[in-house]
Amino acid sequence: MTLDIFFDPNSVAVIGASDSEDKIGGRPIAFMKRFGFKGKIYPVNPSRTVIQGLPAFAGLDALPETPDVAIIAVAGQAAVDAVGQCAAAGVKGAIIIASGFSELGAEGRLVEEKMRRTANDAGMRLVGPNSQGLANFATGAILSFSTMFIEAEPADGPIACLSQSGAMSVVPYGLLRARGIGVRHVHATGNDCDVSVSELAATVAADPDVKLILIYLEKLVDPEHLAKAAAVARDRGVPIIALKSGVSEEGKRAAASHTGAIASEDRVVDAFFRKHGIWRARNTTELVRAAELHLKGWRGGRRLAIISNSGATCVLSADAAEREGLKVAQLGPENEERIGKILPAFASSRNPIDITAALLSNGGLFGEVLPVVGSDPNIDMLLIGIPVSGRGYDFPRYARDTAKFMKEASFPVVVAAPQQSVRAAFAAEGVPVFETEDQAIAALAQFAMHREIIEHTQGHVLDQTGVVSTSGSAGDCKTLNEMRSLQIVADAGLHCARHLVCASVEDAVAVQREWARPVVVKAVSEEVPHKSDHGLVHLNVGGQDQVRSAYVDIADKMAALGKRFDGVLVSEMLKGDRELVIGANRDPHFGPVVVIGDGGIAVEAIPDNVLLLAPFSKQEFRGALARLRIAPLFEGVRGRSALAIDTLFEAATNLADLLRDDPKIRSVEVNPILVSADTAIAVDALVVRGGTCN
Repeated sequence: MTLDIFFDPNSVAVIGASDSEDKIGGRPIAFMKRFGFKGKIYPVNPSRTVIQGLPAFAGLDALPETPDVAIIAVAGQAAVDAVGQCAAAGVKGAIIIASGFSELGAEGRLVEEKMRRTANDAGMRLVGPNSQGLANFATGAILSFSTMFIEAEPADGPIACLSQSGAMSVVPYGLLRARGIGVRHVHATGNDCDVSVSELAATVAADPDVKLILIYLEKLVDPEHLAKAAAVARDRGVPIIALKSGVSEEGKRAAASHTGAIASEDRVVDAFFRKHGIWRARNTTELVRAAELHLKGWRGGRRLAIISNSGATCVLSADAAEREGLKVAQLGPENEERIGKILPAFASSRNPIDITAALLSNGGLFGEVLPVVGSDPNIDMLLIGIPVSGRGYDFPRYARDTAKFMKEASFPVVVAAPQQSVRAAFAAEGVPVFETEDQAIAALAQFAMHREIIEHTQGHVLDQTGVVSTSGSAGDCKTLNEMRSLQIVADAGLHCARHLVCASVEDAVAVQREWARPVVVKAVSEEVPHKSDHGLVHLNVGGQDQVRSAYVDIADKMAALGKRFDGVLVSEMLKGDRELVIGANRDPHFGPVVVIGDGGIAVEAIPDNVLLLAPFSKQEFRGALARLRIAPLFEGVRGRSALAIDTLFEAATNLADLLRDDPKIRSVEVNPILVSADTAIAVDALVVRGGTCN
């Protein structure tokens, strides 16, 4: 059954219906009557015969037909019983408003699971429990009890607000309505025991009138449906902005490898969003601030033009642009000349363009300058700053001129004006308005960067793997020693430095003598994964006496630690142009997550790394490298050759494939991998097998 039944049902039963419009069982009835629901409403309450002017029924079995959807507004065992009754009656979908289930612990989760099985076995889908409900203002199917729909008058529009939290489904709605923007879908899924917010998003993304999707997530355990939603949205040109809160306990646990620690839940969510073209908002403000810009169908780009009647606003806007990663564009000389002929001699015709107080005496200046700026090929976006206006200023004309220009513009046009009356004049003409230049610039930057992510994603997103269960159970993971780890890495296709395990001083000395070159000597032990933390690595060991000394020192330290000692690993002392870290960690929900970045002993202390979800394309991989602080090194700097990116890509995909093909491997890390112009050599490796590491 598709979830569309919740958005446009032919009939709705409200179990636990109330005659009061201010009670949970009464609100959906009042809303459906008020906001144009065309279907049939069946209040169910054995204590009443009439509810809000509608015939009431003692139970589901008393209804004249089986409703498409039921709202369950009773609590505790009564809610559980109602689910069973709905399933037996053939109801297609039910929304459980009652709370007191999985949010209270394991016992509640068991009850939820039982309800889900009962529903699904009968072909019924469940939303909730602990749901505020679903609302579609296009059909009037307001299956919700939110007070916000009373406080902020609904209007159908091109935006969908979806959330696991009831409050965070309607807070963005309220903010958007305050700005005069219509909202079609407002859905809160609650505990997601069956229908997830991601699955709802996948359905909403196909709505032909939806142009922007806003999502609030407290947990993301259904990445497949969100990936599907993102794919549908990309095909339709619909942006998705998501606000994800919280970090799970799993993400806070210590990891056995640097890779495991780096690939925290929160960073993996970041990588997932980026992979699928979803902008991650940091707060409610970011969730809604660029909404109007996305609705206009404008193109992206970071080159900014600024026009103001204040020099200070010009300077402050330029400063804000630099902070937000935008570039104040250089207009073409012919356009600067044209603007210079329009403005007074004391005004500035260079970007930022300061019209000055001349605007007070000539209200047509904006209308004359805007087309010139708009014709310049170096411009991707425009900010109009009006810090001072009001009496004597023809700001309604400024608004009309801006709106006329905006209709022809292919790029974002926004206005910053602290005076409410001035903002209102522009807003009435459909121009996006902000109180300050900082807010306006931040919205422009968010829009531009989101467009870049979407454009980068187009055409190269590979199939997203589904939920991947971590093999084993908590506490049973095992760190392999260096020799076994390097063998696994070599079998996966990576080139490893020459190495041998030596169980005695004599063996170690013999290896160094045979190789006749400096070596690295390090302890071999499954019980000490990070050797350098304990002084168990000796570098550039150049002679037999140094080898003996290194071996004895390592053996003594291992004895002092009381850890198992399996000898030493003697390997070639090699050099590369750069030490990197590359690894893969198995995430329980997203599958193999690849980490790549600056390596060595400071990999966590001075982090510079990025995450990629497998599978990934070479284009994605190169894009990830470009986000590193050390990115210029890959192209070559100060006479040095470019690094072997193709070889690194092959190594990264090999490690991801290793985790995909061997479910027993939890994590694999190569640190460092020595990279030069044509090679990438694994020097050290760490493989963790088993389940979740504590």
